[in-house]
Amino acid sequence: MTTLFSIIESPNHPRFDALYQRIGITHVKLASQRKALQALKSMTPDWIVAEFFYGFGNNYAGANVSNLDVLLAAVRKQAPSARTIVLVGKEQAQYVPRLAELFPIHAVLTLPVTEADLESVLRATDAP
Repeated sequence: MTTLFSIIESPNHPRFDALYQRIGITHVKLASQRKALQALKSMTPDWIVAEFFYGFGNNYAGANVSNLDVLLAAVRKQAPSARTIVLVGKEQAQYVPRLAELFPIHAVLTLPVTEADLESVLRATDAP
């Protein structure tokens, strides 16, 4: 069975529970990067859907581009076949290529994302 991690860190993250159920994906909702890192220790997702936040301030100065760096580094080691779908606001979309230089990203969807947008990405390729 296909497993998808939704890392829901803001109210902008779309809720597509019905879509996941309809296409046979086991949906694991995680409320933070920390919880996602914990879940990676016991589960291997096929998909990860997470919202991108660029590190404008000191929090990500130097080493990290965004909130997703640490998670994607862990995914590379613990779930290397997982495909990542990045959700991003229009105002921060220009920074996603920096993240893509460091980590593989399967798709980038600009918020607001519709169910059809996400479904087309999930169905475009076979799950790993």
